[in-house]
Amino acid sequence: QVQLQESGPGLVKPSQTVSLTCTVSGASITTNYYYWSWIRQPPGKGLEWMGAIDYRGSTYYNPSLKSRTSISRDTSKNQFTLQLNSVTPEDTAVYYCARGRTLNIVVVRKEYDDWGQGTQVTVSS
Repeated sequence: QVQLQESGPGLVKPSQTVSLTCTVSGASITTNYYYWSWIRQPPGKGLEWMGAIDYRGSTYYNPSLKSRTSISRDTSKNQFTLQLNSVTPEDTAVYYCARGRTLNIVVVRKEYDDWGQGTQVTVSS
């Protein structure tokens, strides 16, 4: 059984950088053909795909967030990390990590095999 667990600060101040980590168990993040994504859901809004890192370590980003987003991985810990720079209150959301076999800027839940439970990030001074 594959499990994903997000971790990170619950509260950050505007203009700061938020760093979130997804720890994966039950599967290796280097397993062929999987994409490991970060997805968020602001309050009252839909799911937004932020970016992904694939099994080779190649990264992909939502163009609307690319200038502020960086995704990396630590294969020794079987983790991948999201950094979002220069946050504003509009970045307040529940942030999820997820595993899937396709890349799609439009989030379709059934296209992902596994999801983390999500972690709340609030941007406020």
